[in-house]
Amino acid sequence: MELIDSHAHIDGPQFAEDREAMLQRARAAGVSTILAIGTGPGPEKLDAALPYAEGHNWIYTTVGIHPHDAKEVTPAHLETLAALAAHPKVLAWGEIGLDYFYDHSPRDIQERVFRQQMELAHAANLPIIIHCRDAWDDCLRLLDEAWKPTGRGGILHCFTSTLAHAQRGLDMGFLISFTGNISYPKAQNIRDVAKALSLSNILIETDSPYLAPQPHRGKRNEPAYVVEVAKALANVRDCELSEIAAKTTENFRSFFRLTRPNS
Repeated sequence: MELIDSHAHIDGPQFAEDREAMLQRARAAGVSTILAIGTGPGPEKLDAALPYAEGHNWIYTTVGIHPHDAKEVTPAHLETLAALAAHPKVLAWGEIGLDYFYDHSPRDIQERVFRQQMELAHAANLPIIIHCRDAWDDCLRLLDEAWKPTGRGGILHCFTSTLAHAQRGLDMGFLISFTGNISYPKAQNIRDVAKALSLSNILIETDSPYLAPQPHRGKRNEPAYVVEVAKALANVRDCELSEIAAKTTENFRSFFRLTRPNS
């Protein structure tokens, strides 16, 4: 059984002591590909995940600045991102977007940096990976204005909103990605959306080291646990785990035009 973790932060200090062992556990669990998100600790290290993609043929990466860090962005940071985006292991730009839950950066600055990064992603011909928390109306408005015309689409990562919002994303060419919180007892709203969508529009992810699925909740998350996300999704949709694994893998490979890597 082949699985793809479409969103993991494997560069973080949480994995400093056992990163290679963690990656080996992912392989043993059937994870054939990881998309390592390159936002890192912030603008001071924009190539945070790139070494892991360069060192493993089954790991790819992204570039981008998280909305939490928008207030720190300078023109030099954006120039660096534009250069990094040309690397052959970079598949997407992200995660970018809006976060009104924490508001670590002022909302007007979040919007400005979001727009700037969409412009750069368009110039680089890369899809985008969206982080959105408690900001869906503004986020979808900006995507409709600044991104939909590009036709590049992307991924709505760690989706937690409504079916109507998911549909608006689908209409703009986005895939909808679910993470470990789909397994939480109080997350029926997420499960309802996951059940209603066509499986051809769905990805799975861990968002490691965050949001560990229910069997591991409260502990550090890691890519091997993406199988638990797949199990939860199979339960929601009343289908076999193998079907979820095969289709979400196909969706990822088709969207990013990837062939299966060598073992």
